[in-house]
Formats: sequence, structure tokens, C-alpha cells
Amino acid sequence: MNTLLEILESRLLTALSKAGIDLPVGFPVKIFAAADVRHGDYQANTAMALAKRLKMNPRELATQVVDALEVDDLADLEIAGPGFINFRIKSETWSQKVGQLINDPRLGVGSVAEPQNIVVDFSAPNVAKPMHVGHIRSTIIGDSLSRICRFLGHNVTTDNHIGDWGTQFGMVIYGWKNLIDPVAIEADPLQELLRLYRAVNLLCKEEEAIKDECRDELVKLQNGDAENFAIWEKCVEVSKVGLNKIYDRLDVSFDHWLGESYYNSELVPLVKALEAEGLARESDGALCVFSGEELPPKQDPFKEKRDGEWSDFPMIVRKGDGAFNYATTDVATVDHRLKQWNADKIWYVVDARQSLHFQQLFDVSKRRGCKAKLEHISFGTILGKDGKPLKTRDGDLPQLADVLDDAVKSARTVLEEKSGDLPVEEKDELAKMIGIGSVKFTELSHHRSSDYIFDLDKMVALQGDTAPYLQYSYVRVRAIFRKLEEEVTLDADGLQITEQGEINLARTLSKFGEVLPTVLDDLKPNILSNYLLDLAKAFHSFFEACQVLKSEGDVRKSRLVLCELTGRVLQQGLGLLGIQVPERM
Repeated sequence: MNTLLEILESRLLTALSKAGIDLPVGFPVKIFAAADVRHGDYQANTAMALAKRLKMNPRELATQVVDALEVDDLADLEIAGPGFINFRIKSETWSQKVGQLINDPRLGVGSVAEPQNIVVDFSAPNVAKPMHVGHIRSTIIGDSLSRICRFLGHNVTTDNHIGDWGTQFGMVIYGWKNLIDPVAIEADPLQELLRLYRAVNLLCKEEEAIKDECRDELVKLQNGDAENFAIWEKCVEVSKVGLNKIYDRLDVSFDHWLGESYYNSELVPLVKALEAEGLARESDGALCVFSGEELPPKQDPFKEKRDGEWSDFPMIVRKGDGAFNYATTDVATVDHRLKQWNADKIWYVVDARQSLHFQQLFDVSKRRGCKAKLEHISFGTILGKDGKPLKTRDGDLPQLADVLDDAVKSARTVLEEKSGDLPVEEKDELAKMIGIGSVKFTELSHHRSSDYIFDLDKMVALQGDTAPYLQYSYVRVRAIFRKLEEEVTLDADGLQITEQGEINLARTLSKFGEVLPTVLDDLKPNILSNYLLDLAKAFHSFFEACQVLKSEGDVRKSRLVLCELTGRVLQQGLGLLGIQVPERM
């Protein structure tokens, strides 16, 4: 189904041709939703943009275009200001559009004409440590983008590239051999592994000899030492169990868990290939990739300024002690994703602080012939109420399990106040749905590059721009249908969308198919979140202005269709954000 926006743009393009206007090569013919509906529903500034190039009066050019524009079956036209073309959609058009939507399982959202193979790398916690609050953003953003991509028709492969092979394992293995508490490792393995890591990390700062021993343990592991490998396997095993408990709570899953260790056998031949390709050379005992010298120093990720002079800042792919690092693994990972999954795009949903690493990785990959589009989907920081990065009283990052527990508890408190008559078991399930949904929506309603304050009281509130507000909006829709005393056929026959409240809601519903694809333009789920808030507000305004159950005939049916569509779009849209909706609250 074509959206109104697509239909109008096609008609505008035809009108330009009919008016004899030659478009410059690559000139975009775009129509936009009007910022102020008092001026219409859609607006085009094409005439003004073209007039500059053609050296014409923009209003005269707009008049020529409007004279050739055939949209009488859809909208009324007017020319405003210096040459804006405004489209005011007719009420019968809204009736037809709503009729199309009620019969469309995709709710007006088309599928992409050319599906691409997109690999989404997200979450990626380190093994042997519990997930902390810093993993919220990558996990939730990555999951939502994956869901939206799949819904739009792309072939998506999700990969949890866990940190299961790195420096921390030298410390963990040393701790396992020297400091382990046998009772604790059985009772709560992830917490005990975290304790070991912290204890050994402290010892390394105090004693250089222990730091050397940890380094030796890591090298032994990387060289296949049987004892160290067995300890490592146990760490990975118990870590995955703990991680999956969190992912189950978040309703997040992955197609693959190909951690750093998966690529071990590829690293030696990869480094040899980098040398043979002339990309890597030895420097101070380490093997490094240096600048290709094709970019200005300010834009070159392999350059840094020291004492006013530009110096080399290479990517190390083999350390002086012979060990490999995550940069080496990431280059191998790109190779794998290209060869095995035929990736057209690879998205890395990772903290903005890793931007330099990804600039180097993408540069190296491009020099090695990578044709796929590699993109770092960066994000900001979660802040406490004091405006500083969120931490516990001890100065540590809060563990993600604790954050989710607190969100569920806060939601349970609100339910006790607002829905005290519900059965205890139902309130418990609702608290999970609302609490987890609140954490997700708070994340996804902010621009991903911005920081935001983690405030549970605001997040679980029924009023405001929150998940509970949207969930309640869905519940309010379903309550209407529970009150029906008879079966109603919800189809396109006889629909009448005439009242302003009806038109406003129909307009917002029709934009679902227009808005959703734009999420992928800049990879910003907050565009969908903001749309859903607009839809909920349009529905509540409609519900206050237009009687539903007390109306009659085609008017009643039309309003019930609008309600049904609102429920479907809220459920689908929130589902694409990874948020569930309850039937009652």
C-alpha cells in the first residue's frame, strides 16, 4: 500500500513534467507533513527550491505546478507565502485511507524494494562479569533497530560479540587458582567471578609481579594450556547462564553469540595477511597498522597531535608479547561477516567512547577491500539525578539486574495505588511488563547520542511521555471493545471521517507507514517513540471529543474502526521497541 506521502510525491513529479519543467539531475522532489495543520496536512517547497536554480519567481512557478497538479480526488491545494504548496486532505480521502488501513495487516507500512543483509552487533558484555547499567543502551537500541529492520523487510543477522577472550581472563584465571571461594562459585558464580576480577585487579596495581603472572596466565590460555582452557570454559558457561537470565527478562535474543574466542584460529593467518598486504609492519616489537596517508591529519584516525605536531597513532594488531587484542579480532570479525553472511551493512551499537577504534577498524577494512557499509551507532551516557554518570554509593556501575528489579518494584508501587483491585498475580505480571517497558521506552524516547537522567519515578508514571502512558492508552482502547454488547464488523464499508477529532486521529494513524521507514535514515528509534506518543495524544483527544459507544450507525462503526486501528498501531509500534502491552491495568 502506498502512503499518502508517496502518492502525492508521485503526482507532484508528474505535474512538474506536465508543466514542462526540467529537473536538474538528482534534484529531490519531496513533500513533508505540515508542521502546523492549520496550513494543511502536507507541504512542498519544491517550487521555491527550483525557482532559485531556474531563476524564476517562486510563486509564479508554484502556480504553474499547481495548475498541472491533479489531486482533486485526494486534497485541496493552496499556494502560501513565497511559494509553498499546501495540501489539505479531504475528509472522504481520510475515510478511504482508514478503510485501507483496517484491512492491512501491516497497517500501511510497506516493505523495502531492495532488502539488504544487515548485521547488527549489539550488547556484547564481557564474560565473567555481570551486566551493568552501561549495557542498557546498546542492548535496547540494538534490539529495537533489529526488530524494525526485519519488519521493513531487510535480512537481519544479530550477533552478540561477547568479550570472552581478553586481558581480564588472565586476572580471572589467576584469581581462580589462588583466591577462589568454592562455596561462592557454586552459589553465585557471576558474583564470585566479579569478586575475583576486582581482587586481582587491585593486587596488580600493588604488585608488578602479580601483574606479570596474570599476563603469563593469559598467554598460556591463548596458547592452548589445558588447565587454563578448562577454567576459561567454565567461566564462559556460567556467564552465559547469567546473561541469558537478563536477556530473557528483556525479551532480547540473538541469532549468534560469536565472541572474541570464536576467531582465535583466524588471527595468525590474518596478521600474516595484513603484513603481506603491506598494511601492517613491526614497530617497537608490536605489529601495527599505520595511516594510509590519504586523509588530512585532523580526519585521520591514525594520527594524533602531540606537542603541536602530528604523530602516528597506529592500530596494534599483535602486541610485543605475541598476544592479540580486540582490534585484531574485530578485523577478523568483519571478514567473517562478509564471507559467511554476505553483509551489505554492519552496524556496531557501541558506546561513543569507542569511536576512534571504529574509525580505525573501518579504515583498515576499506583498505582491505570491504564494500559493505560499516557504521558505528554510538550513544551517550545514562546519568543519575545529580547529572553525573549513574553509579552506586560505592562508585561502581549499578548491575543491570538490580536496575530492572528496582524498575519492577517501582511499577508495582504505582499499580498498588492505581489498580489495587487486581489479583496479586496479575499485578506482579503487570509490574514486570510496565517496569521493563519503562526502562526500554525511556532509553528509546531519547535521541541516542544524548545523555539522559535515570529517574524511576518519572519512568513508571502513568502521566507524561512514558511507557505506562502508552500501555494505558492501549488498555483504554481494549476497554471500549470489552463494553460492546454486540458483534461489530470492522471493515471499510460506510466509513465516515468528518469530525475534527476523527480527522486528527486518522491523520496520525496514516503516518505510521510514513514515519517508520525514516527510523533507519539516521538509525534513531526515538522517531518511532515520539510518533507513538503523538498517536496516544491524538487518541485521547478524539475520545474526549467524540462519543464512541453512544454514537450510532456508520458514525459509531467509523469511530470503532479508529479505536481498533489505534490499538493495533500502538501494539505493533511498541512491539518494535520491544515493549509489551497489557489488556488491562
